[in-house]
Amino acid sequence: MHLESLTPLFARSGPWATAYAGTAQATESAGTERRLTARDAGETLIGQGADSRTARAVTERLEAFRPQDEPHGRAVFANRGEVVLDLPLTQPPQQTLTSYSVLPHLAPLPELMREDPLCLTVRIDRTGADMELRDSQGVRPAGQALGSDYPVHRTATGDMSERHFELRVEETWESNAGLIADAVAERFAATGADVLVLCGDARERRAVHDRLPPALREAAVETRHGGRAAGSDSELLDEATEQARADYAQRHTAEALDGLRAGHAPGAPGLSAGTAEDVPDLVEAAREHRIGTLLMGPGGTDRGREVWVGENPDQLGVRRSELRYLGSSDPAPARADDALLRSAAATDAEVLVTDGERDVPVGGMGALLRWTNDPGGAPLS
Repeated sequence: MHLESLTPLFARSGPWATAYAGTAQATESAGTERRLTARDAGETLIGQGADSRTARAVTERLEAFRPQDEPHGRAVFANRGEVVLDLPLTQPPQQTLTSYSVLPHLAPLPELMREDPLCLTVRIDRTGADMELRDSQGVRPAGQALGSDYPVHRTATGDMSERHFELRVEETWESNAGLIADAVAERFAATGADVLVLCGDARERRAVHDRLPPALREAAVETRHGGRAAGSDSELLDEATEQARADYAQRHTAEALDGLRAGHAPGAPGLSAGTAEDVPDLVEAAREHRIGTLLMGPGGTDRGREVWVGENPDQLGVRRSELRYLGSSDPAPARADDALLRSAAATDAEVLVTDGERDVPVGGMGALLRWTNDPGGAPLS
């Protein structure tokens, strides 16, 4: 998961009001429940020190949510009397969470948004393909690939050229499959998709699959469900797509955890191994923009540890005195997880959430680094 959507939060200094709220179900009392939840959140923020204008902005935004538009809830970030950013959640918080602090309270966000792999789904037939992008926010068109529509069906011609006609059909199929594969590869790269699902009849999707670049061919998932024809089974395609997205997220997180665990091996301690797990190492790596992947485990003891931050995402340290050397004139204390997530978002680092059942990260946070600080150290792949 990348947090580029948080960019608007970096243009302003704190303090920040943050609220995470689930959406009331569509019942007769939903409107009343929503208003009460919003009012309670605003009053809690005022009790935490927020000014009335900022608390009111959060209250009004929470009141405006609707179950049909926000099935799980939203995270709202407000500053100086206005909502600067609100984000849809992929799962509802167990309870409404509020915070008024020097940094936006980002710590709950990875668990409530989780990794949301972007899937490029390709509906294939003999003449072309329709492409669409799928994630937790729904389905949207992503273009088409159109090949030749004649000849594409074997049929008796009634004359001596029947065999020649069948060869032309084969050539058209082959040409169209190559055209579709090229378009899929281009669209996959352009959209930044994580998962590729090919659907349609077995021969047609296999012909496209075999013409994809090797790396994309290995990652592609095929399903017979769906297709370009009217009435194709979209419900089963939805299920196949969601399974492919879930498999990708699980595999991706497991690979990152294996990389972090490798840093525990004898002779490869700490930053020299291209990993970081304790707060001082994580802070050092963050302010040097070396974090490539930040892993967050639920309930870790290091997550709420106090660090010191300045106005810029790379101004952070474990001691207040460090901030003076980083150019901060007014350091403030903050949660370690909020500070590290702000840094990760600002430097386009990836954020992954672990299930808490493995032995890493030990304190609830860990990182795979882009490079080490060893003499002669090289960028890490």
